[in-house]
Amino acid sequence: MKKVEFLKNIGNLFFHNLTGRVKCFTDGEGLRLMFKIEKKNTEKSNNIDKENIPEHIAIIMDGNGRWAKKRNLPRISGHKAGVEALRSVIKTCSNIGVSYLTLYAFSTENWKRPKEEVNGLMDLLVLYLRKEIGQLHKNNVKINIIGDVSKLPKKAILEIEKATKLTMKNNGLNVNIALNYGGRSEIMMAVKNICQSVINKDFSIDEIDERKFSDFLHTRNIPDPDLLIRSSGEKRISNFLLWQIAYTEIWFTDVYWPDFKAEHIYEAIADFAKRKRRFGGI
Repeated sequence: MKKVEFLKNIGNLFFHNLTGRVKCFTDGEGLRLMFKIEKKNTEKSNNIDKENIPEHIAIIMDGNGRWAKKRNLPRISGHKAGVEALRSVIKTCSNIGVSYLTLYAFSTENWKRPKEEVNGLMDLLVLYLRKEIGQLHKNNVKINIIGDVSKLPKKAILEIEKATKLTMKNNGLNVNIALNYGGRSEIMMAVKNICQSVINKDFSIDEIDERKFSDFLHTRNIPDPDLLIRSSGEKRISNFLLWQIAYTEIWFTDVYWPDFKAEHIYEAIADFAKRKRRFGGI
């Protein structure tokens, strides 16, 4: 209570409104708006079907660049704003009982972007892990990386190793960050390794089935996604989890990733709960 009274007396409270711009509120207006949003999110959280929470949610976090362009900001500003959205989404998924959250952070095709942007993304990754890993660990979140991280800058690899080592024994939300990841390259890698294993007589060709194949993917020991979310209005898969999403439910939203909030997670889950998953049956 004392903290609330203190904030009310500050006089000027800066708050990010829904357009992503910073707006100045006075006389406790900012706090009232924040409490209103929190109440709204709590109501939506209470209304979701707890029996139909997806075990595994995958997200294509799209729209950072367009969000920035719309505001006449450099693209890297959009990526920075996207990190704020990520913090909220991880917290929400952890709170409602999602077991796995897989995030498409950097694809094998993203190397085609301007060098300045790529470097900025790598710096942002390093900064995010350094800044957030302590709180993530405190919240029992386990960090896992999927993709070929060997091609990332050394400083990024170092922070990744620190984060995965620190959280490896945590048993809360599993956050899988896809870095230098591509579905096609993942499948090619699996095929080559399986062929080599057959040549080495580790197992016979007759022993290869879907389960065996899955064991050679980056996502081995991780269940397939139940729900895939893509922000920004684009309606395509973009080489993400091509093997794993065979029967995944897909939910698209026009919201750019920096504007993606807890309420959108609730909307996606509410829609997911209405669907009947047949897995090819009736």
